[in-house]
Amino acid sequence: MKAMMTRAAMAAGIFAMGSVSAMAAEDCAQRGDLDTLYCDANGDLVADTPTDPAELNDPNTLVFAYTPVEDPAVYADIWEPFIEHLAATTGKDVQFFAVQSNSAEVEAMRSGRLHIAGFSTGPTPFAVNLAGAVPFAIMGAEDGQFGYRLQVFTQADSEIKTVADLAGKRVAHTSPTSNSGNQAPRALFPALGVTPDEDYEVVYSGSHDQSMLGVVAGDYDAAPVASEVVDRMAERGLYDTADVRKIWESDPFPTTSFNVAHDLDPALVEKIKEAFFTFDFEGTVLGDEFDGVSKFIPITYQDQWAVIRQIQASNGVEYTPQGLAAE
Repeated sequence: MKAMMTRAAMAAGIFAMGSVSAMAAEDCAQRGDLDTLYCDANGDLVADTPTDPAELNDPNTLVFAYTPVEDPAVYADIWEPFIEHLAATTGKDVQFFAVQSNSAEVEAMRSGRLHIAGFSTGPTPFAVNLAGAVPFAIMGAEDGQFGYRLQVFTQADSEIKTVADLAGKRVAHTSPTSNSGNQAPRALFPALGVTPDEDYEVVYSGSHDQSMLGVVAGDYDAAPVASEVVDRMAERGLYDTADVRKIWESDPFPTTSFNVAHDLDPALVEKIKEAFFTFDFEGTVLGDEFDGVSKFIPITYQDQWAVIRQIQASNGVEYTPQGLAAE
């Protein structure tokens, strides 16, 4: 607990330093859950673009990050075809930034060091409210469908058959801010017969990958995980599907959101969106990695993240540096 409080205090200090230096939204009449750095005059729940041209950012090099994964170096290679397309479309140099945690990714965008980012489902509202991230795209299928499911896995020979059977067990959650790895189970599992931390022991693994591998190894009795992650792990041979058994899955949730920093020059933002919406996944390593995905689909935070905000509200989540640092 002491270590967690220390991380929270450090994060609060970093975010506070950013607040002192930026006064653009000081006189804002409407901001909702947004940090005091930002304003939401049009009520769309994301930070407004600065009206003062002097506050717009048009960097020579765009920095792009994808949500933290077990092996960031592998994903740098996987994203290379898109990085090249983004550079060609925008006329900018583009650098892939490997992030080690959700809090580091959010802080990087808040500080202005990160311009385009994929934030996973649960951390997206933190990025929106603390870092001025503006979600605009999501990966999807040709027919416009997108999403993933919360799935619960146990060992193939386990006595656990239903979510209610998790009572008295040791269950891996990923991190406090994760949707499918923590927030959704806490919101949904009580109706299925168990309340996390009360009826079973919660152990934070740090990632969906580690949760799944921990179930395979017998370190945990079960784990709630994101379907898209475990499917990719199975395709890469990181675990044998015969070693595990799925006992439950949810209705679909939105997947990783792709965001621009709120203060990018609008003309540059249009070029960035053009790059996303014209990228052809077919025949690329990115398309191979994300099976069933064929394009980026336009979304809004207000609409597509409504269910996630509802889940987080039911868990008493507050979009603060301390809440983010708790991961």
